[in-house]
Amino acid sequence: MLLAAQQMQSHPSDVAANLDRLDKAAAEAAAGGARLLVTPELGLVGYGAGPDLPLLAEPADGPLAESLVAIARRHSLAVVAGFAERDGDAIYNSALFVSIDQRAVYRKSHLYGAYEKRWFRAAAPSTVLVRHDGLSFGLLICYDVEFPENVRRLALAGADAVLVPTALPAGESGDFIAAHMIAVRAFENQTFVAYVDNCGKDGDFDYAGLSRIAAPDGTILAAPPGRDETLLFANIAPSAYARSRAENTYLADLKT
Repeated sequence: MLLAAQQMQSHPSDVAANLDRLDKAAAEAAAGGARLLVTPELGLVGYGAGPDLPLLAEPADGPLAESLVAIARRHSLAVVAGFAERDGDAIYNSALFVSIDQRAVYRKSHLYGAYEKRWFRAAAPSTVLVRHDGLSFGLLICYDVEFPENVRRLALAGADAVLVPTALPAGESGDFIAAHMIAVRAFENQTFVAYVDNCGKDGDFDYAGLSRIAAPDGTILAAPPGRDETLLFANIAPSAYARSRAENTYLADLKT
């Protein structure tokens, strides 16, 4: 299955502009043959929206979600997008998966820094898996992937690929995570990892713009040529990595 990842610059608090940008990315992804498009953390509201986040937060079945479903239907592909989710008095940093006939929500469990802890509630670690085009996809958000237990949990549950909308900040730590950690997470779990970053500047935040799609053998299948907006494509074909799984039996040996 062909997966597309849109490295994207969001407009803080401008949901209409972000939806329009995502719609254009979905059209381009579908034209390129992709069956799934992944976009960055909080991309629909803007990670840097700050005090507007409580105002922009919606339930997982609200108007914003319905707009995303309409985009998925219009372009005949599944979409993963980040948004601020309201559930009663709680607001979560969430990712929404939608396709023509299903939807799923993942809530970030590991909040990064004082900014996220101010505006969001941390969810308990959870195993959110969706089936699409015959493959199983697990969901995480940004900092979650830096805890190896989260990816391992999804891999043990049968995830062929882990989809990670992110807002990786610019700087040496961000460069290291993108250059090394994403490939290691894929290798040590023998699964694909799609790590999809914001780029540019959003409010008070500067982003690394270092999206990566890694294969089970640690190969980087797709990465941007620079740090600006880019649409990446990668073929998610687990059967092509049977040899890697046979040589690197981490999951089987962990359970014995």
